[in-house]
Amino acid sequence: MEVHGYKGVKFQNWARTYGCCPEMYFQPTSVEEVKEVLALARQQNKRVKVVGGGHSPSDIACTDGFMIHMGKMNRILKVDTEKKQVTMEAGILLADLNHQLDKHGLALSNLGAVSDVTAGGVIGSGTHNTGIKHGILATQVVALTLLTANGTILECSESSNAEVFQAARVHLGCLGVILTVTLQCVPQFHLQETTFPSTLKEVLDNLDTHLKKSEYFRFLWFPHSENVSVIYQDHTNKPPSSSANWFWDYAIGFYLLEFLLWISTFLPGLVGWINRFFFWLLFNGKKENCNLSHKIFNYECRFKQHVQDWAIPREKTKAALLELKATLEANPKVVAHYPVEVRFTRADDILLSPCFQRDSCYMNIIMYRPYGKDVPRLDYWLAYENIMKKVGGRPHWAKAHNCTRKDFEKMYPAFQRFCAIREKLDPTGMFLNAYLEKVFY
Repeated sequence: MEVHGYKGVKFQNWARTYGCCPEMYFQPTSVEEVKEVLALARQQNKRVKVVGGGHSPSDIACTDGFMIHMGKMNRILKVDTEKKQVTMEAGILLADLNHQLDKHGLALSNLGAVSDVTAGGVIGSGTHNTGIKHGILATQVVALTLLTANGTILECSESSNAEVFQAARVHLGCLGVILTVTLQCVPQFHLQETTFPSTLKEVLDNLDTHLKKSEYFRFLWFPHSENVSVIYQDHTNKPPSSSANWFWDYAIGFYLLEFLLWISTFLPGLVGWINRFFFWLLFNGKKENCNLSHKIFNYECRFKQHVQDWAIPREKTKAALLELKATLEANPKVVAHYPVEVRFTRADDILLSPCFQRDSCYMNIIMYRPYGKDVPRLDYWLAYENIMKKVGGRPHWAKAHNCTRKDFEKMYPAFQRFCAIREKLDPTGMFLNAYLEKVFY
């Protein structure tokens, strides 16, 4: 079989913040074709990166070597209705998977905000949502198959290649090529989303109460203010309903906001006013939506953006947020777009999961790129990172950060174990790139 690749392809992530020009770009349709790409890479001593939906806001998927896009390996392979488990090729988009699960009366118990991402990518980057009884998405993986650098296929689960399985559920793209994934599902369910205004003091003082009240609780803090939007998502039998409104959601919530954010690039002092004004316009009342779970979990990300998202010990939530607020108040020239999104996830045993061995709070900060224009963010980024490190934070693997191996050795008790597994599976570093070299060297 002669493997066919393309030259001159430029890869860019969704936010257009990172990109690369791989030497060769491959779109395999079968396991044999993926094997051929790796054989060619071994023969020519090339590095290989696998890319999925391209939503990672970092250079984790970038390479100047060979790039494999798994989008044509996107089939459902098996549906076990008795065990409620589904096996799929790793290139399937979660958006397509959700529709297939609907047909079988099944659903994933938790999903991230975006479903235009692949099954292999979403587990590899440690993608999460919220819900203190729920883990990151990779905790729903019960088995996977991994093609290693030397062409060996490993079947991995808790009972087979268990150590590799413990690493490969958050694989960072550095252990090999994920070929198939088996996910544990639950019976299809509906959610009611209730959004209501509050204050930062109220939410932080009553955090445990909120966590007990709602299965999927998160909140949005609007920097340069006390304003908070609380979001509860819970099981319901109510029929679908929506509070969506084009005028408020798009004309005001996107087009007007983008214009004002662009103006604020010349007048940074406007940012605090924008945050308060849009809270009053869009978030100052109660809203309810009901629908199938995946239609509530997912929401449209309209803005191109820069983001950081760190997981900290849950008990550090209040201290970290109050310090971030105080830092912004003490440095009025440092501006922060809304929102700071705060979510909660239970502990797990996945070696490089940011929630390894501890219940966690994820604190996501954002700076939008109005009309593609970058906004100064370095001071905000550094202040946030310093606070996150101080309280024992671990950065989201898919998102930009400035950490190195020394940092990760302190953050992750099982970091050395993961490194040993990686070096055994990929001794020549076929699956490394510039991003991963900072992690492992």
